[in-house]
Amino acid sequence: MPRLRERYAKEIVPALMKEFSFKNIMEVPSVRKVIINIGMGEALENPKALENAARDLGAIAGQHPVITRAKKSIANFKVRQGSGIGVMVTLRGSRMYEFLDRLINVTIPRMRDFRGMPNRGFDGRGNYTIGL
Repeated sequence: MPRLRERYAKEIVPALMKEFSFKNIMEVPSVRKVIINIGMGEALENPKALENAARDLGAIAGQHPVITRAKKSIANFKVRQGSGIGVMVTLRGSRMYEFLDRLINVTIPRMRDFRGMPNRGFDGRGNYTIGL
């Protein structure tokens, strides 16, 4: 069992149930999936950049990424429908917890001038967005 998942189950869930007086364990918020996305505007001029981004994202996530394609053509951006514009990976289960553990304990503390995560990263549905 990943270290973060074990800590969540043994320490965080009971603390949240006590603090917010939840009666059912299913009321406690949980992380279901993590989506890692790289948008590549330069992929239109340089198709090799998309391959490099896919390779790098695969190394970071430990999972093969999917190429995201343009839904519509936009003349001002010189984008055609169906052209590759980025790569993404969806992590669930133990891979998700391992990635979050590395992000929280290794990557974020190494950021220069880190002053915490802003609250404006949350949208109205409980999703959190981090731009690195």
